[in-house]
Amino acid sequence: MKERLSVVGLGKLGLCLAAIFAEKGFETIGVDIEEKIVQMVNQGKAPWFEPGLEELLIKHGGKRLRATLYHKEAIEQTDITFVLVATPSNPDGTFSNRFVESALRTLGDALRESKKKHHLFVISSTVMPGSTERDFIPLLEKHSGRKLNDGFSICYDPDFVALGNVIKGFLRPDLVIIGESSPEAGARVEAIHRQICENNPAISRMSIINAELAKVCLNVYITLKISFANSISNLCEQIPGADVDIITRAIGADRRISPYYFQGGLAFGGTCFPRDIKAYLSLAEKYGVQAELVHAVERVNEYQNQHLINIVLREVEQLNNKTVGVLGLAFTTNTPVITESPAIKLINELIKHDIRVVAYDPLAIDNVRAIFGSAVEYVHSVDSCLSKADIVVVTLRNPEFKLAIENYNPNHKLTIVDCWRLIQPEKLNSQVKYIALGTGKYYK
Repeated sequence: MKERLSVVGLGKLGLCLAAIFAEKGFETIGVDIEEKIVQMVNQGKAPWFEPGLEELLIKHGGKRLRATLYHKEAIEQTDITFVLVATPSNPDGTFSNRFVESALRTLGDALRESKKKHHLFVISSTVMPGSTERDFIPLLEKHSGRKLNDGFSICYDPDFVALGNVIKGFLRPDLVIIGESSPEAGARVEAIHRQICENNPAISRMSIINAELAKVCLNVYITLKISFANSISNLCEQIPGADVDIITRAIGADRRISPYYFQGGLAFGGTCFPRDIKAYLSLAEKYGVQAELVHAVERVNEYQNQHLINIVLREVEQLNNKTVGVLGLAFTTNTPVITESPAIKLINELIKHDIRVVAYDPLAIDNVRAIFGSAVEYVHSVDSCLSKADIVVVTLRNPEFKLAIENYNPNHKLTIVDCWRLIQPEKLNSQVKYIALGTGKYYK
């Protein structure tokens, strides 16, 4: 018989995880404090866009996946509760545990009232290493009136998924890391992963502190790799005939490097990488550990944003009509999230220079409008953006952008700045000047 599962926190990751549990045959309860989200889930509607989420909610929302406002139902009606709530950054770069602790207090109080013998809690939020043993376990013991590994157990099971690819990331992960308070608890969490994963990921079980550290360290390492690829990209721009993609593809075939997240382009953004770096640096400072390599990543990433701004401003200076189009506003494809997006940083700088900006993104326009309002002109197609601008910056690897640009016939001179070398320059109209970042030449 399958375990009955609950997920506390129906945010952009938690709701996807709950929907996947339901898809894989688990009776699942989702708990959230936002009434609108609860209502939409029970109606089978997605509160936001994430590829594949709406289809799963249409199928299971209000049925095998039922949402509620009440944490008590997670304790009363399920065997295992996953906690995947936000852990926003504090001013010093550390992650705040306030939402995790709020959820655990309420869950612990419900467990105190329950007659069940045991409940397993699984923390999946990104937390500062040491949080579970220092804060979460004592909190649960206090509010539940029970002892660890007696009336309850706890595991730390961090996610390794990315917005725009969350469902696939949960279903086909490269790795699963489980920090366990007991072998029995770890085995139960491993069994759930074995049932939901459609591949055969490496599953590592370990102490809770090692799992907490592994989560932060993995993300920071990826930023090192991105930053080195960007460094190669910038070097290639200064050397005639050089091409970052040819280089990274070649050396990425080495197993010691691998091709993943190894493509020169824009600075990294989003909800994880920038703040995980700050958390790592805060942790290193706390323990008196040198972390110059990670400090350098922050500097490289800041430089990469400024590098794009400098290129665009240089090109704008050569134009009579100074209108810049920005294709892609989110920090990555297939998401409306604009946190730390290079495109937003670019637009902000262009506005400071009194440069007219026309922008298009299939998902993120409403979020951008909330920041810039009428200071930006928003259009609803690639062609409209191309027709209104003198220079267009392509910030996302979106096939829609590629196809539209390659088939566009402008009636005016147009400059394309291709940040990811998405476009085939030989397909462009003769009036188009093409600039590919990461290469030592202008193709057209």
